[in-house]
Parts: sequence; C-alpha cells; structure tokens
Amino acid sequence: MRNTESLIKAMAGQLRERLAERGITEPMLVGLHTGGVWIAERLRQELGITDPIGQLDVAFYRDDFSRIGIHRRVQPSELPFDVDGRHLVLIDDVLNTGRTIRAALNALFDYGRPASVLLAVLVDRGGRELPIDANVVGARLELPASQEVQLTGPELLQLVIQQTTP
Repeated sequence: MRNTESLIKAMAGQLRERLAERGITEPMLVGLHTGGVWIAERLRQELGITDPIGQLDVAFYRDDFSRIGIHRRVQPSELPFDVDGRHLVLIDDVLNTGRTIRAALNALFDYGRPASVLLAVLVDRGGRELPIDANVVGARLELPASQEVQLTGPELLQLVIQQTTP
C-alpha cells in the first residue's frame, strides 16, 4: 500500500474531480473524530480551502450506544459554518460497516439541511452492513474480520493493521 500522504494526495485529486462534476466551488469539509479530522485538515491544505473544517463526534448517534455506552474519548462537535444549503464533504479514516457514517449523517441533519454530502474515506475495507458507499477512496483493502485498520497521528499519519482482541 502507498504511504498515507500519497493516499491523501490521491483523495484530493479525486475530490477535485467529483466537485467539478457537480459544479461545486465552495465545499465545506467535515471530519469525523479523530482520524477524519486529521485527514480533513490535510485535504483542506491540498485543496487550498481557506474556510475552517467542521469536526463531528458521533458517539451519541451510534446505534450501539445503549449497548456499549459512551466512548471514553468523546469530543465536542464543532461546525463553524451554517449547514443549510451547503455542499459538505464528510471525511473519515476507515469505512467498514457503514454504521459510523449513518450516525454522522443523522448528526449533520441535526445542524440543518445540506444541499449535498459527499463521502471521502482514506481506507474502504469492505464489510458493509448498510447501503453506504464512498465517493472518494484513498485505498481499498480486503481484510479478514479478525483484523482492523487504525490511523495513528496527527503529526505523522500512518495506517496500522492489527489483530482484533476477542
């Protein structure tokens, strides 16, 4: 697999194409805590976007919240712009089942009604449980269920593949 920075550059190129196809000139970037925020900041720099990025934590929107409780590292969401009528790019590090993205869409709509939402992910590892697909993908990986992909950072972004604990 290519290094993380080259994946982000490839994502920026794909994103430029998708935005141009749709005639979108002023997208707002929204990163999911934590890795998605790191990637959103890198994409903002690559694309020359001057507006600040939004940061979204979906802990309270997850469908497993009542079963597993609150994540120990819940962070505040911050959208420093009006969502209504805006074209948003939702950014996450790893797309797997689609449940985190479903939660993120629910959270976004609590802030308003965007004109459109594109999904950009660094890694698509398959394993979908919901009909969600990314518009922009840095890399596609096929991994057994016993492995997970994590992004470490924020200074030096690296993808780590490791065995899950039972």
